[in-house]
Amino acid sequence: MRAFLASLPPDLILALSRDWLHCARADQLPPCETALPWTTWAVIGGRGSGKTRTGAEWVRALALGDPAFTAEAVGRIALVGETFADVRDVMIEGPSGLMSLSGDRPLWSPSRRRLDFSNGAVALVFSAEEPDSLRGPQFGAAWSDEIAKWRLAEAAYDMVQFGLRLGARPRHLVTTTPRPTALIRRLLTDPSVVVSRSRTADNAINLAPSFLDAVVGRYAGTRLGRQELDGELIEDRPDALWSRAAIEAARVAEAPEALARIVVAVDPPASSRAGADACGIVAAGLSGSGHAYVLADATLSRAPPQAWASAALALYHRLEADALVVEVNQGGEMVGEVLRGIDLAVPVVAVRATRGKYLRAEPVSLLYAQGRVHHVGALPALEDEMCDIGPDGLSTKASPDRLDALVWALTHLMLGPRPEPRIRRL
Repeated sequence: MRAFLASLPPDLILALSRDWLHCARADQLPPCETALPWTTWAVIGGRGSGKTRTGAEWVRALALGDPAFTAEAVGRIALVGETFADVRDVMIEGPSGLMSLSGDRPLWSPSRRRLDFSNGAVALVFSAEEPDSLRGPQFGAAWSDEIAKWRLAEAAYDMVQFGLRLGARPRHLVTTTPRPTALIRRLLTDPSVVVSRSRTADNAINLAPSFLDAVVGRYAGTRLGRQELDGELIEDRPDALWSRAAIEAARVAEAPEALARIVVAVDPPASSRAGADACGIVAAGLSGSGHAYVLADATLSRAPPQAWASAALALYHRLEADALVVEVNQGGEMVGEVLRGIDLAVPVVAVRATRGKYLRAEPVSLLYAQGRVHHVGALPALEDEMCDIGPDGLSTKASPDRLDALVWALTHLMLGPRPEPRIRRL
């Protein structure tokens, strides 16, 4: 490959470096229509993941009749943003917008709200704030940007769909960072919609290092980061014991330097076979002021006893914890024997469940509601279980093993008999 590239003239190498098919990621290229005929393509991604460039390249390719994207040129295309200013500043004039692309640029007429391509194709600009402006016009394709923040999302989106009636196969591209809105939920569950996903990190090569350090480093794993950086649709279950907003409000970057007590709680599985429950392993500490800090989630999936016991003990020693709190319903005395077989000196506190997981979790959720429990950094998998636990368990019907370990740790620290504190420094 190096020898081949070295044989090419510089102008051709430059052209290759600017060719979208050559430099685009797989998630930035439209789905194959022969393998999966589609009418709506939803590009769901984090901030700076390349969604705007994807939309701009797609529109230009359709307008100019690029055979890699369309069988024939699309003569009329709708560009729809939250406001006219959004279309102008992001989709057209922005750093990744249509006017930034190299090659045959269209003629942009802001006063007429239209782009004219050299072959006669036109792209017309619309604001989602004015859904009725989409009544009447018809198109062969449309690009709708950031629909998750449209104020009149349902009405504007439906008007776009009614206008897609030109050509053999009208197509609609939606690019957005997700939010749990009715329209986003509708698109993600519609079998006729093809979804591509991308994260901010996927486009790191084109982003400022300071942005990656300051923003990605700070928000990675948090609810906001998972939505705005990873492009995940984060929702709360209405009847869940916890809300993401409450967890986020109590989150801290670091635990206090001195903690009076630290425990590692273990919720062991009954089996390590495929499909078995995970082994919940969660560490928490208690400060002298009576506030608890969830320090780590080291849960393992489908691990044999020696593996999860070693992981729990490793966390115990790393944090210089006081005890291992272990549920013994599944394994009885065997659980303690496995742990002591690796480290005879470790103190094991056996606990036995007499009520269901939801009932055991309720008193702990009240501690969160009182603002007495804080998560140190982001614990996304644990928080997913917390915000999905209802009276009938998790919506996935899986076992909430991380949550169960958390409940045992905080119950021991805050709701059980208080042992004499031993101050140590993290």
